Amino acid sequence: MNALSIHNLCKTYSNGLEALKGIDLEVKQGDFFALLGANGAGKSTAIGIISSLVNATSGTVKIFGYDVKMQRDLAKSCLGLVPQEINFNQFDTAKNIVLNQAGYYGIPRKIALQRMEICLKQVDLWDKRDTMSRRLSGGMKRRVMIARAMVHAPKLLILDEPTAGVDIEIRRSMWEMMKEVNTQGTTIILTTHYLEEAESLCRNIAIIDSGKIIEHSDMASLLTRLHVDYFILNLVQPVLNPILNGYEVKQISSKILEIGVPKERDLNDLFTQLSAANIHVVSMKNKSNRLEQLFINLIDNKNVRES
Repeated sequence: MNALSIHNLCKTYSNGLEALKGIDLEVKQGDFFALLGANGAGKSTAIGIISSLVNATSGTVKIFGYDVKMQRDLAKSCLGLVPQEINFNQFDTAKNIVLNQAGYYGIPRKIALQRMEICLKQVDLWDKRDTMSRRLSGGMKRRVMIARAMVHAPKLLILDEPTAGVDIEIRRSMWEMMKEVNTQGTTIILTTHYLEEAESLCRNIAIIDSGKIIEHSDMASLLTRLHVDYFILNLVQPVLNPILNGYEVKQISSKILEIGVPKERDLNDLFTQLSAANIHVVSMKNKSNRLEQLFINLIDNKNVRES
């Protein structure tokens, strides 16, 4: 069974804005799925419709087989949502925030207390359970929201920019926590602007642009379509605008170059040219954000086709 099935989903707002233009999307049970798109592409509208916060103009959305419009309560019981904004009472404790959410789903208090403890421990906040939420760090507040979304044991968890504004160390710890939640059987849909996050976590991906799905595939297959690998080279001595035949060269600073290497080219040739130009390399690493380059290519190709 699919965790999420969307068919011909359209949304036109009262001001005439056509936010979604007949999108189709399927997310399999147990998947860790990335939904990517620029601001204004339609991600938030799609999530709003899935979570029953926005009414669709036409089309259908089913969560584990339950129609969001016709079987709203059953569909919502399968769904947990972590929105972009911190939207809980800042003067309440982490424990009460999660307990109150359990109450909204009609969970008996005895079971709610058990679930609250499980969820706060899962996000490593059990020792902060009695702390007023306004005293928590930004990363901790994000984790409270995840615990709150999981307290009713949803089968589908939507994480809308869950690591926005948190530092790298906290982001990495949240990645591990999200992987664990997924390993335990929860289907996760992730939206993020950190494209390396999607590459690291997700098995399948859809990219939305201008209200249309322009790509829907597994992550591994998508990345194999990159015809150029990008490397960052740290140099011994400063250089200025070097020319390397057959390679893309971008000057990051006087001692750092970004080199685009076509897949058919041999790295040995690159270093031969560097040596001939008296350019000596201290270190070399892959540019991490391969997915960003692919995202840009997809958008550019779409615009060419439509022009």
